[in-house]
This record gives sequence, structure tokens and C-alpha cells, in this order.
Amino acid sequence: MHHATDPQQHGAAGAPQPGYRKPLPKIDALTRPYWNYARAHVLSVQQCKACGHHQFPPGPVCSHCLSEELAWTPVSGLATLVSWAEFHRAYWPAFAEDLPYNVVVVALDEGPHIVSNLVGELARNPERLHQGLRLRAVFDDVTPEVSLVRFTAA
Repeated sequence: MHHATDPQQHGAAGAPQPGYRKPLPKIDALTRPYWNYARAHVLSVQQCKACGHHQFPPGPVCSHCLSEELAWTPVSGLATLVSWAEFHRAYWPAFAEDLPYNVVVVALDEGPHIVSNLVGELARNPERLHQGLRLRAVFDDVTPEVSLVRFTAA
């Protein structure tokens, strides 16, 4: 992953690219820094300036000490597979061409858990999945403004 010079200066989500029909995130003031970092292919979470706790999803206060002194900080992008499921039904028509598709819960090395998807060899070979599998974040540029975090083998 590379770091942008100032990822917090990127814009908000816009219209999907032609052909992209899946749901897009609703970007607001609380989540905008996360999406700006992601657009720069940097995974970030909130970190409490008072106690150092990392948290995701974001909130207005630290989930550990309730401090309001939170800042978005880049993290390693390294994670461990906690759990996964394989979907065989498309709950949105745009996902039908992806069936079956995976949804995973990963524990970032910094602590927070993230729900995402696997890509690459692991996505094509779900029999290789096991708890504790080491993963790394990669980014999928789905529109000019939105990059989604996915995970692949570390």
C-alpha cells in the first residue's frame, strides 16, 4: 500500500462508473476520512488520542474511554481471518453474477474487526480458508471516488 500526500483532501462519492450496479457507501462527515484514505489505497481506522485505542466502525467517541479526541490513522492492512460465509443467493440483483460470493470477518492486527470480501486465489478456492489465516488489505476502485477494501492472502 502506498500513502497519499494528503488523502483527506479527496472528494465525496459520486455517481457509479458505467456498469457498476452494486450498492455504494453513504459517505458522511464521520466516514469521509476513511473513504478518502481508501481512495489513496490506505486502510485507516479511528485512533483515540487519549488512550491509543483503535476502533472501527467509526464513532463520535472512543469506545474504550469515551474521549472525543479521535483521529483517523493509517494501519498496516494486515489481518487474521476470524469467520466467513459463502452466499449462494443474490439479495440484490447486481450480485447474481458473483454467486457464490464470500463475506469475511477479519481482525486487523491493530484490533478492530472488519467485514469484507476475499479476492484472488482464496476467493476461488474457499476450501483453503481456515480461522487464523493471515490476510492483507487490497483495494478495489469501484468508482472514481470510491475504493472498497478487500482481503487476499498475506
